[in-house]
Amino acid sequence: MTTKPKVKKFRIRRKTPDEQAQAAAGAEAVEDVKEPSHAEQIAAISKEGLTGRQLRMARRVAMKNGFEASSDYDAVRQLRAAGIDPFQRSSVLELVKPDSTKVPGKRGRIQLPDTRQDEGISLPSTNNQTALNRNAAEILQIQRDIAARRKRKLALLFTRLSFFVLLPTFLIGWYFYNIATPMYATNSEIVIQQAQQQGGGPQGLATLFQGTSMATQQDSIAVQSYLASREAMLRLDGDHGFKSHFANPEIDSIQRLEEGATNEQAFDLYKDHVKISYDPTEGLIRMEVIAADPVKSYDFSQALIGYAEEQVDQLTGRLREDQMRGALQSYEEAEERRAEALATWLAIQEDVRQIDPQSETTARMGQINTLESEKQRLELVLQSRLNVDRPSEVQVQSLRDQIANIDVLIMDLRDQLVGGTGEQVSLAARNTELRTAEENYSFQTAMVQQALTQMETARIEANRQVRYLSQSVRPVIPDQATYPRAFENTILAFLIFSGIYLMVSITASILREQVSS
Repeated sequence: MTTKPKVKKFRIRRKTPDEQAQAAAGAEAVEDVKEPSHAEQIAAISKEGLTGRQLRMARRVAMKNGFEASSDYDAVRQLRAAGIDPFQRSSVLELVKPDSTKVPGKRGRIQLPDTRQDEGISLPSTNNQTALNRNAAEILQIQRDIAARRKRKLALLFTRLSFFVLLPTFLIGWYFYNIATPMYATNSEIVIQQAQQQGGGPQGLATLFQGTSMATQQDSIAVQSYLASREAMLRLDGDHGFKSHFANPEIDSIQRLEEGATNEQAFDLYKDHVKISYDPTEGLIRMEVIAADPVKSYDFSQALIGYAEEQVDQLTGRLREDQMRGALQSYEEAEERRAEALATWLAIQEDVRQIDPQSETTARMGQINTLESEKQRLELVLQSRLNVDRPSEVQVQSLRDQIANIDVLIMDLRDQLVGGTGEQVSLAARNTELRTAEENYSFQTAMVQQALTQMETARIEANRQVRYLSQSVRPVIPDQATYPRAFENTILAFLIFSGIYLMVSITASILREQVSS
C-alpha cells in the first residue's frame, strides 16, 4: 500500500492596517539608514569649492531663516535640506527684508521638492522671531552707519579739496582776471652768420661746417649768455631805465619792483621779463621782452639787439686785430730791410762807378780778346817779314814794338780784372761787392713779396672771422596785451594744487598705514 506524500499548503493572509503602517515605518527606517550622515554631507559640500563669500552668504541666509548651524558648510546643508538655495539672488535680497509671517526653514515659494506642513497640526516652532528682528535691526543699523560714514568722509574730502585746491585756484584766477597788470611782449629772432670762404682751393677741416649753425654755435651761446647776464641788465637800466619802468605804481604789487630795489632784485625781475632761448638745430636766438608799455617793450628789444651786435663784433675783433697786426708788422720790417739793401747797392755802384758788374767784366774781356786777336795778326805779319831774304829792320822792329805794346795793354787789362800790385781794388772785388749787394736786394725784395702775401692771407682770414648778426624776425610794437594768460594760468594752478594735494594725501595714507600696522 502506497502512501502519498504530504503537501504543505500555505494560505495568504492579508495584513491588517496596523501591520501595514508598521511595515511602512520599517521601510522608512531602512531608507533613513541608507541616507548619508551629516558629516558625509558636510564633507561633500566642502569639496564643491565654494568661496568664502558664498559661505558667509549661506550663514546669513541660515540665520535669517532661523537655522542654528555649527559651521558655514552645515548652514549650506540645512538650507538645502529645507529646500532653500542659499546662492539665489532672492535669498540675498531677503536678508534686509525680514518677514515675520514666514515659517522657519520655509520660503514663500518652493524652490526644491518639499513637503507641506499640515496647518491643522500645531507643533512647537523653532523660529525665534525676536532674534530675527534684532539681527535685522543690527544689519540695518550697520548699513546706516556705513552710509553715514561715507557721507562724512565725502564731506571731509570735499572740504579738504575746497580748502587746499579750489580756494587757492579761485584766488589765483581772481588775481589774473581782475588785478594783474596787462603786460606786452615783443618777440624777435636773430641769427649769427659767418663770412663765406673765398676761393675754391682745398681749405681742410676748418671749413667743414662752414655755412651751418655748427660754425657759429659757440658765438650764439656766448651772445645768449651775455643777453641773460647782469651786465646787459645794467646797460639796459642805464640806457632806458629798466628799474624805473617796473617801479611804476600803476603796476600791481606782485609784478612791481620796489623803490630802491637792489641789482639782484632787478635781475630776478629781468630774468622773468626777458626770455632768451637758443635753437641749436637752426642757429636762431629767440628773444621775448615783456614790459608794461608796448613802446617800452619795443625799445628794450631794440636795445638788447644792439648789445648783441656789439658783443658779436667784440668776440672776433681781437682775433682779427692780432692777425692783421702781426702780418702788417712783418711786411713793414721786410720793406725796411729791402730799402737798406737798395741803399747799400747804390752806394757801392757810386763807389766803383759802374752799374752792372757783369757788363763791365764782359766789356773788359772783350777788349782783351780783341787785343789778343790783334797780337796774333801782328805776329803773323812779323813772321812773314822774317821769312824774306833781306827783311827790313825798320818794319820788323815796328811790328815787334806793336806786339810788345799789345802785351802791356793786355797785362794792364788783366791786372784790372784780377787785381795787381798796389792798393788799387780789382774789378773782380768790386764786381763781387756789387753782386752781393744785388743779391741781398733781390732777397729782401722776395721777403717783401712773401710778407705781402702773408698780409693778404691774414686779411682774408680776418674777413672770414667776421660775424654778422642778422634779424630774421624784427621786433614790432605790440597792440594787444600778451600777459597775463588768465585761463591757462588758472588751469595750471588747479593742476599744480591738485598734484600737491594728491602727493600729500598718498604720503599721509602710507605713513598712517605704516604706523598702524
